[in-house]
Amino acid sequence: MSNRADDFIKGLLVGGLIGAVLGILYAPKSGKETREDIAKKAEELMAKAKEEYEVALEKSKKAYDAAVSRLKQLESSAKEKVGEMEEKVEELAGRGKETIHDTTSRLKKAVEAGVEAFKEEKGKA
Repeated sequence: MSNRADDFIKGLLVGGLIGAVLGILYAPKSGKETREDIAKKAEELMAKAKEEYEVALEKSKKAYDAAVSRLKQLESSAKEKVGEMEEKVEELAGRGKETIHDTTSRLKKAVEAGVEAFKEEKGKA
């Protein structure tokens, strides 16, 4: 965006200078008047270029501030999502532990029941 603003300012200056020089050269005035006109036009062009530069600078600042603001929003959103994912991972890990514990407990009970059944059958024989 600043390249376009720079190109515009350069074009404005060059076009203004060319127009001013051609206008002054073809005007039937004395050398002193011509020099005064050239100085006056140069000052006007410099003032206009300064105004355009300030406008472009202000637009650039606004665009930069908007980009920084958006990046901060995205950062905040990303942190929030990371927090949510951490909670889900912890929840799933807890569920996994519970499932393993339940399965282990059932397996122990099944093994104990098998051992008891084996002892009973052995005792009958």
